[in-house]
Amino acid sequence: MKNIALGRYLPLDSFIHKLDPRIKIMSMIFFMISVFLVGGDQPFLAYGVLFIVLIMSILSAKLTIGYVLKAMKPMIFMMVFLTVINIFAYRTGTVLLTIGSFKLYSDAILNTLFIVFRLMMMIMITTLLTATTAPLDLTLGIEDLLSPFKKIGVPSHEIAMMISIALRFIPTLIEDTERIMNAQASRGVDFDEGKLKEKIVGIVSLIIPLFVSAYHRAEDLADAMEARGYYPGKERTRYKQLKIKLNDILVLGFSIAMCFIVFYVGRVIVI
Repeated sequence: MKNIALGRYLPLDSFIHKLDPRIKIMSMIFFMISVFLVGGDQPFLAYGVLFIVLIMSILSAKLTIGYVLKAMKPMIFMMVFLTVINIFAYRTGTVLLTIGSFKLYSDAILNTLFIVFRLMMMIMITTLLTATTAPLDLTLGIEDLLSPFKKIGVPSHEIAMMISIALRFIPTLIEDTERIMNAQASRGVDFDEGKLKEKIVGIVSLIIPLFVSAYHRAEDLADAMEARGYYPGKERTRYKQLKIKLNDILVLGFSIAMCFIVFYVGRVIVI
């Protein structure tokens, strides 16, 4: 479980690391919109364009392709599950394979690839954001973006703090899970083999101590924040001030342009 990259920040020295966190969050939103704008007669051509841009962004952030693939590991089961569902659900298109009464249609394959590409793109985008943005910067960025909603009673700082803490403790909970699994395995608990009842008992023996550990961590964190003078709803000053530079504006403009490019490529260009 140490290979899971979800939510991990990598303190590297790259162009993307130096961008304003607000710009990176907004760019992520626009790239997400681009993923869902893909359609028309050439959806995979549009996904190809978006995929190339994301790969270039990942490399410019000095991240490795292997690191991004690690972030996709938790989604493999979902991808396999969706593939099986689509194979049996879709009955349109050309018949590609016939086994007895079972028929595999072309639309099932195309729709499966469509969903898998979407999941891959979304994981790549979120991994790029979390790996290049420190938790504190992410909190400040989310708080600033939500600050206009304070006028209607939205607690922007508290929401940003909760999101930041959740992202920060994902790797910690993963490490706790691995530690508890090793401890239970040394006591004879088998998480891989055995009957269904034994596996259920093994999972329960994992979930309960993990929940207790998470509760204690939350309590310790709350005490530490109170000891440092943190009180929700109070006005707070900042040591670090966010400033938007020319590079940030150019990156945001490029992200917006990608929405139009992806929409154009998928619906207008015909091969």
